[in-house]
Amino acid sequence: MKKLSILLTLLASPAMAASGPFFSLQNTNFVVLIAFIAFIGILIYMKVPAKITGMLDARAAAIKAELDEARALREEAKSILATYERRQKEVQEQADRIVSAARDEAMAAAAQAKEDLKAAIARRLAAANEQIASAEANAIRQVREQAVAVAVAAAGDVLSRQMTAEAASASIDEAIAEVEARLH
Repeated sequence: MKKLSILLTLLASPAMAASGPFFSLQNTNFVVLIAFIAFIGILIYMKVPAKITGMLDARAAAIKAELDEARALREEAKSILATYERRQKEVQEQADRIVSAARDEAMAAAAQAKEDLKAAIARRLAAANEQIASAEANAIRQVREQAVAVAVAAAGDVLSRQMTAEAASASIDEAIAEVEARLH
């Protein structure tokens, strides 16, 4: 089917519609064909296809260079992005370590403060117990001194009532003799 349509197209061309012999300068189709072939020949003689090909090759090389530069820039951007992502990850890890260390230090400081508070309470309790014991001992000593003073005064009263002058003199002599015996 396709071959038939091409054949019909060639048969219906203007070259077939012209009257008279085809290879005559009177036939416009022939003149146009010769002019076209001369034009193509001049283009080939002037090396226009090579120049066009060169221009296209130069343009292709420029496009390739731009593509290579774009790929290089893309790779560089990827590496920079990877570097920044790695740095961001490192900074995040460092921040996490700092927060963790700060949390640990805060917990340690809280535990130390608890221990210090317990020690301070124990010291204060010990000091209070010492003060209580000292006050108790002081009170007992004062009570004893008071009891001794009362006992001495009572004994003095009893002795003064019972003692006569002769018994006092004998008692004094006896005390002097005892003191002499102990001193020598």
